Order: sequence, then C-alpha cells, then structure tokens
Amino acid sequence: MRATARSSMTRHVARSGRSGAMPLLVAGALTLAIGLSAPDAAAADPDPWLGPDKALHFGISAGLAGGGYAASALVLDHPWQRAIAGATFSLTLGAAKELYDLSGHGDPSWKDFTWDVAGTAVGIGIALIVDAALSSGKSSAPHVGLTPMKIVF
Repeated sequence: MRATARSSMTRHVARSGRSGAMPLLVAGALTLAIGLSAPDAAAADPDPWLGPDKALHFGISAGLAGGGYAASALVLDHPWQRAIAGATFSLTLGAAKELYDLSGHGDPSWKDFTWDVAGTAVGIGIALIVDAALSSGKSSAPHVGLTPMKIVF
C-alpha cells in the first residue's frame, strides 16, 4: 500500500511540474510579443539616446578630455593629476553647454550630458594608455593604477 501511494504521489508531482511550466512559457511568449510590438505604438522620442547629436557630444567630449590631459602634461607630473585635469576640463565645458541650453538657447538634455560623461571617460582612458605606452621606462614616478605597456610590432 505504501509503495502504491508513493508512486501515485510521484506521478502527480511530475505531472504538475510539467503542466506548471507550460503557462509560464505561454506567459513569457506573450510578454515578449507585447514588448516587441510596443515601440511601434509609442510616440517618437524627441531626444533619442542614439540620436546624431549624441555622437557629437561623445566625440567632442573625448577629444576635449584627451586634449586637456595632453595640455596638462606640460605642468603636471603624475598621470592621475592629468586625468583629473582633462576630465574636469571636458565635463566643465559639457555642463556649461547644457546650462547654456537651459537658459533658453537650446534644448537641455540629461542624455546629452550622459554622452559627455561617457566621451570624457573614453578620452581619458585613451590618453592614459597612450601616456603609459610613450613613457614606459622613462619616469621613476609611480603610475597610480597603471602598468606601463609596450607596443610591439
């Protein structure tokens, strides 16, 4: 009697486990279908994350950050100091541009400033890599968080 009760209980659990997965699968498929069709019904975003002006914000901020890093190399000794100077230069100009837009001369956007921050980070990263590659073995000053790289062709 005990063996029969156990086997019927096992069959019941196995059946309920399989049938429990089907509603979840159907619900997931419906959610996916609704999610994929929703953007078509939504109104166009006037300030899309990947708009053409975002590439300008990113590229100009990367250039300003790298240029600020390079210019500060004339007066600052350590890479971390130059990184802070370059980032400050780029982000100050990005924030000033958004404040100018906020004063009624354009369309202020947090998305624009987010791309300014991303461009600044990439510009500083590239500047640090180039600096480490060019100055490997030349300086006895410690590089904070950097390991000098050697580029071999």
